[in-house]
Amino acid sequence: MSDSSEILYSVYFVPLPIGNREDITHRALKVLQSVDTIVCEDTRHSGMLLSYYGIRKNLLSMHDHNETARADEIAQRATSGERFAVVTDAGMPGVSDPGFKLIQKLKQDGISFTVLPGPSAVVTALVGSGLPTDAFFFGGFLPVKSGKKTQVLEQAIAARHTSIFYESPFRIVKTVRLLADLAPETPVCVARELTKTFETYHRGTARELASLFEDHPPKGEMVLLIGGVNAHCKHTAESPDT
Repeated sequence: MSDSSEILYSVYFVPLPIGNREDITHRALKVLQSVDTIVCEDTRHSGMLLSYYGIRKNLLSMHDHNETARADEIAQRATSGERFAVVTDAGMPGVSDPGFKLIQKLKQDGISFTVLPGPSAVVTALVGSGLPTDAFFFGGFLPVKSGKKTQVLEQAIAARHTSIFYESPFRIVKTVRLLADLAPETPVCVARELTKTFETYHRGTARELASLFEDHPPKGEMVLLIGGVNAHCKHTAESPDT
């Protein structure tokens, strides 16, 4: 580790770049180099990034379908002195990705763990959207069923904060059209391919983006941001001192 006085943990949750592999932190690289085993959502995907940085460690897969069993295994091995880093394909473990069940198990068994700060599609998209940032809600992936999706979008439109969701590129056009039907003047941003070569922020009203996407459907990984009609950013809404 970088500092001999730094506390050593049994398990480290390490965020990985959401697109540009240069966004990984020095501390993240040092942790990945120092542990015994790296737990990956997809060992092939993470293996390419690790190989780029010359990191060769034992890899263990942990995904949505085996996280409960893996959590028991990791906790048992950590108790015996093995040290782990937990990563997902991109971003922060445990946020719309495996990690939550493992943390619950570590808490239950009193096993030490820590979380490193790092890349986040949610915060990156929020700041880049130009929508109010003083209060926001992250809802994960939008529901697939139209009735539930409509309900969630109506709540976002009426909110006093900015709402952030992940959405599939195969559904984003219909979702933005639905937003335009519900509230055409609602401010919306669709952030795509964040930190990558073709990063784009589509900003405008729901009506404007629905019209744009009909002729030019966006591709890639999407973050949808909705500015609630009652949302006001403190930095712009408050009057300056006189």
